[in-house]
Amino acid sequence: MKAPSSEPLILNVDDTDAARYAKTRILQRAGLRVIETGSGTEALRLAQEESPDLVLLDTKLPDINGFEVCRRLKQNPLTTPVLVLQTSASYLASPDKVRALDSGADNYLFEPIEPEELVANVCALLRLGRVERELRDMDRRKDEFLAILAHELRNPLGPIRNAVELLRSLDPHSSPAQENARQVILRQTDHMVRLVDDLLDVSRISQGKITLRRAEVELCALLKSAVETADPNIRARQHALTLQLPDHEIWVDGDSVRLTQVVGNLLNNAAKFTPPGGRIALSVCTERDDAAIRVTDNGIGIAAEQAGSIFDLFAQAGHAPDRVQDGLGIGLSLVRTLVNLHGGTVTVTSPGLGQGSTFEIRLPTLARSPAADASDCPAEGVTAVPVAQPAAAPADTYRILVVDDNVDSAEIVAALLQFSGHEVHMAHDGAGAIEAALRLKPDVVFLDIGLPDMSGVEVAATLRGHAELAKTVLIALTGYGQDKDRMGAMAAGFNHHLTKPVNMETLNDTMRTFMRPEK
Repeated sequence: MKAPSSEPLILNVDDTDAARYAKTRILQRAGLRVIETGSGTEALRLAQEESPDLVLLDTKLPDINGFEVCRRLKQNPLTTPVLVLQTSASYLASPDKVRALDSGADNYLFEPIEPEELVANVCALLRLGRVERELRDMDRRKDEFLAILAHELRNPLGPIRNAVELLRSLDPHSSPAQENARQVILRQTDHMVRLVDDLLDVSRISQGKITLRRAEVELCALLKSAVETADPNIRARQHALTLQLPDHEIWVDGDSVRLTQVVGNLLNNAAKFTPPGGRIALSVCTERDDAAIRVTDNGIGIAAEQAGSIFDLFAQAGHAPDRVQDGLGIGLSLVRTLVNLHGGTVTVTSPGLGQGSTFEIRLPTLARSPAADASDCPAEGVTAVPVAQPAAAPADTYRILVVDDNVDSAEIVAALLQFSGHEVHMAHDGAGAIEAALRLKPDVVFLDIGLPDMSGVEVAATLRGHAELAKTVLIALTGYGQDKDRMGAMAAGFNHHLTKPVNMETLNDTMRTFMRPEK
């Protein structure tokens, strides 16, 4: 027998005393706890204060009608999860039931209601609510797990990547075999980072937490940027890349970072599933009111029966014969979701297995883009992709404190900074970081968030409380990379937030950006 407090709580709302009493007695006999009210205003108050599992809501109330009460319950974040079973002896037509359901009611019953029917409906909705709560809890735990997983994976990836960068700097004239081995490590590390980021993107999208930072975006320039992003993978597999651009600009309303991610994912996908020495073509043109971006390859192709599911989460069509199947089947699902958020569509066509495939993205263009046909695309021509030049070393040297409980990570970051000429000190917990910062008065602190004795956010807040450290630049260097982590860091007084792993170029760029002008 459950304790009374563990039984579901029902809020019975009816302005007719006899009807309210009868429904309360029926529910109590079924083992349910019941509280009552006769007005809509009181129902809204009780729902927020008592958090009932279900509201049994009559439509005719003296102050606010039941339809409006239901709508307000479902719009209030505090009462949205509460189930609503609406009843009525007055509104008995199908349009009334539709109106109630449109207002957010979970079910609608016409009165008079047989006791068995009332209890059965209440119990069925309670079961539904229990399942929904369990699913929400599972989703919350999944998101927490992914955030922790990302942090734990990034922690070892940072030292691995940075150690390779340091070896290259210490021995710039290494043999081709050594350099090739280093490149393999860097590529595989970057691949792991992409997998982690894709997992977190899926989680954020499923929760509706991805917000597009829209602006006017010119697609020809964006495609060139995407080519630079995907170029290492394309070159590694010795593919020939053809870039087809029109002789006019094409403008869309979108998030340039996310659209570059979309095109980059398709290019990386084409490189991965095309045998070495293959051909990849990227083009954009206008067709009526749409911009059409196409990525075509002569790779493994897609069977007709798989074309419809290729964009589903965790789906993969196959793998190139020269390499094991890699990836999680997340990239194309992200592509479709991000394109849909832009009001566009993405499709794939393939003549069949072994005959290549074409992915097409269609986005609505802005008025400043000319209306054109696909024939306006210029003839094919191979575009040379510029190779990024190493970043220049910082012009000045600084006193830097690196704080990380992962000793390997701290030592490698410190070595990279020392190689650039800086004076570097280390600490491995929050208390040590505060003591070292007050003693050394560093110009910059690279501070991990997950420390054993206190969080990096608490350390930053403490440091910001000391006037002598007011000009110290605080940079979060952490495996926690979600939007909420960045916002929390900035609110605590950090100047910038870096997600592990970072390379020497990023460290130097950050130093140049955030150091004091007088230095």
